Formats: sequence, C-alpha cells, structure tokens
Amino acid sequence: MFRFERPGLPVPLYQLQIFENGGGQYWGEEMPMTVGHADPPPSPQPFSQRGFSVSPTTATKVYALARSLNRFNIACASTAKNVADTGKKTLTYSGMNSVIGSCEYNYTENKDVQALTDIFEGIAETMDEGRRLDYLHRYDRLGLDAAISFLTQEVSAGRALELGTIATTLRSIADDAEVIERVRMRARALLTLVPAQTRQPTQ
Repeated sequence: MFRFERPGLPVPLYQLQIFENGGGQYWGEEMPMTVGHADPPPSPQPFSQRGFSVSPTTATKVYALARSLNRFNIACASTAKNVADTGKKTLTYSGMNSVIGSCEYNYTENKDVQALTDIFEGIAETMDEGRRLDYLHRYDRLGLDAAISFLTQEVSAGRALELGTIATTLRSIADDAEVIERVRMRARALLTLVPAQTRQPTQ
C-alpha cells in the first residue's frame, strides 16, 4: 500500500492499495471540484474508489519490487539535507491482516523505491483525472476539452498510468453524442491503450 500526504494539493491525502491479483482500492481526501469561484474555500472531502484492477504486468512489477525491497523492512528515506518537501510517503506490505513491513520517506535515492513511487503516483493521477472527467461530463462539458487534453499529455509523458481504471469514464464520454467530437475522439484514442483484461468499471 502507498500513502501520500501533502497539504495544499487538490488531493492532499490518499492511500492506494494494490493486491497481488491486480485488484485495488483507492481512498483519501480531495478538494471539492467546483465550477467558478467558491467563497468560502471548501474543505477537503473524502472519496473512495474500489473494485478496479490494474494490468497483470503492473501488479507483477509492484510485488517484484516490494520483495526486492525486503517487503519494505528497509530505510527508504534519503539522508541528504535541505531536500524539498515533496510530500510524506509511506510504503506498507501487509499479509493475513497484519503489517509485514513499512517505510516512510519524503525523498529517496533508492531506485526501486522511486520506481514504486512512480507507479503508485501514476495510477493515482489517472484516477484523479478520471474523477475530474466524471464531474465535468456532468456539470461542465465545455471543460472536458482541456481536461482530456491534459490527461492525454500526461499519458504520453508516462506520468498517468493504468487507463483501465477509468475505462468506464472514457467510454461514457466517447459514446455521448452531446460531447464535442474532438473530446470523443480523444477518449476513444485513450481507450485503445487499455489492455482488454483491465477494461472494467471503476466503482
């Protein structure tokens, strides 16, 4: 499991858990999405997404890295001084309802820890963007153009991973005749990147 905490972000707190069979759970707190200015500023609201799956390739890689790191019974944090605050991160390995290992860090020089961090953060970003697309599809369809363009860029850069977790969202947009065609085409293009075995609902 990966836990991230950093106040001031759109999602200041989240936990993402991936099981060895590829199933997952994602929960945390996010700043409410609004159209226009909100006064006073809203407080973070809880969210929970369960019942999704990641690709077998990703699940296998996550657990291979975890085992190479002694199930997180190691020191993850860098000992370097004056490191910028990139958020409090915690990796936890659990089995049979008990914690086997856990390590905490802001910044790490361990390449395997960083690889796991990139995977978890990439999946979280995809799911966060998926919730934003759901919101805009319901309340502000004109905003979908910029949002799905941003997601496409993040996917191309390798910063947004596992599009299968939001396949239902993308399909809903692609099939909606009231959404502008450019947005629908981008949604269809993103869907072609989803492995068939992970094209399941996100809820």
